[in-house]
Parts: sequence; C-alpha cells; structure tokens
Amino acid sequence: MAGMSTTTPATPLPALFVSHGSPMLALEPGSTGPFFQRLGRAIDTRFGRPKAIVVVSPHTAARLPLVLGSAHHHAVHDFGGFPPALYELQYGPPGAPALAARVADLLAAQGIAVQPSDEAGLDHGIWSVLRFAWPEADVPVLPVALAPHQPPAAQWALGEALAPLLAEGVLVLGSGSLTHNLQLVFGRRRVDALGAEDGEEMLESRAFRDWVAARSAAGDREALLAYRSQAPHAALMHPTDEHWLPFYIAAGAGGLAAPGLRLHDAVTYGCLAMDAYAFGAGARPLAEALAGLTAAPPAAASALPAA
Repeated sequence: MAGMSTTTPATPLPALFVSHGSPMLALEPGSTGPFFQRLGRAIDTRFGRPKAIVVVSPHTAARLPLVLGSAHHHAVHDFGGFPPALYELQYGPPGAPALAARVADLLAAQGIAVQPSDEAGLDHGIWSVLRFAWPEADVPVLPVALAPHQPPAAQWALGEALAPLLAEGVLVLGSGSLTHNLQLVFGRRRVDALGAEDGEEMLESRAFRDWVAARSAAGDREALLAYRSQAPHAALMHPTDEHWLPFYIAAGAGGLAAPGLRLHDAVTYGCLAMDAYAFGAGARPLAEALAGLTAAPPAAASALPAA
C-alpha cells in the first residue's frame, strides 16, 4: 500500500484503547502526554513502526461505520472556547486509501454495512493522541467513523472484523474516554480552580475504573458488554455511551484470549479518566516494552512539529 511500510511484526500488534481527555491535553500534557510519547516509542521498538493506524473516535460519527479514505489528512479543531494557541496546532499525516478498501472488505465479509468516503480530517480525539505518539506525522491514518447508535455487541463485532490487520502490522486504535461525564468535569474544574488541576478522585470514578481493569484482565466479555447493569456507577461515569464504545472496538480487535492490560492509570479533574488498555497477543510484550522506557518529560506544544 502506498505510503506504508512493507515489514510485518513477528508478534501481532496489540489493539489499543486510549482516553483522549480534554482538547487541552495538547497544551497541558500532564502525565498522559508523556505516556503517549512512550507508547509510540515502545510500539516502534517492540513491533516496528506501524504500517498504518485504523482509528475510531466518538467525535467522528455516522449512521453506519464510515471509512475516511482520503490520501491526506489534517487536524480538525472541532471545539470552541479554548485558547488561541490550541487552534494553531496542526497534524497532517498521510491517509491510507488502499487500506480503506481492505477495511471495507473485512467489514463486508462479516456482514457489517460500511460507507466509503474520500473525506479528509482528524478530529481532536485522534490528532491530540497521535501528535504525541508519532509527532513526525509519517504513519498513514485511516479514521473509521463510529456508529454510536449501534449496541455494544455490534461495536465488538466491528473490532473482531478488524482483527486480521494486527498481524499485518496495522495498529487498531480506539480513542474515547474510560469515564466521560462533562457535567461532573466542569463542576470539578470549578471546585479545583484555586488548587491543582488534578483534584482528589471521586470514589465512584475509582470504583468504575478498577472494575473495568479487573473485568478486562479476567477476559470477561459478557460483563464488559453489560457494563450498564454490572459496572459500579456506570450511569454516572457515562451518561451516554459514545466515549465508551471505542473500548469495545479495541477489545474486539485484540480479543480476550490474553488478559486485557491497563497500560496507563490516571485521572484528571477528579473524574475524567485517562486510562489506556492493550488487548491481544501483543499486549504483554507492549507492556514490557513500556516498562523498559524511561519516562519522558512533558512535551511543550511548541516542541512538536507543526505539520
């Protein structure tokens, strides 16, 4: 495929779920920006640079899964009311038109209706993460628009359809948020305005995050799919599902034959989780590679390339 590496990793890549947090992550990395930097380095070191990245974000949504097969992408500033510096940040990786056709075929083979599109653009749930992990913007990116009205089992099935890509050196990435209640976030930000950004975590947030970690490690697909009724404080942590659904796509792609591993354990504003997970045969090797890397200092936005 044009613009893609031809090497294939000996161990399949893991499928990843990451929490992208607020758009301000790009300017205020906290502990998560450096984690994304290490994540990119660890993947490159252990598996080789991905041939491409298939990514799903709740900020790009459609009635049916939509494959955005443009040859080039750019950062979409899909938010308002933030500092001017945030709107100046750019990220312009190549697209993956040939991979778009492959993904459409994989989904169709599993009876999943999909819409092809030559639309370009990466929402902030995509570029704010990749800008840390691969700042050179040289890895082709294929966004797949989320169909948020489809049930959890359908999201999982979509991930399963993408699973063959991992052995081909293509990273499958779900970008969402392990918890996402903006009413709580804005309330906590007001409370914390005179103190540190990261206030003491709500007990409900901790309980929900730990439940997800335990059920993922146990490979408990049924509990994860039924999180609305089984996870503690699910309705409080996710008034709506859209930021949680990319978790299912990552878990479906990687599978639960091996434990799903929490790679990053963090929370901002006391309730907005920044956790990241790896699924599949490559999860443990990636966790080991991450453990072997020295933590990088937070990167200033100006230190990253503008392209």
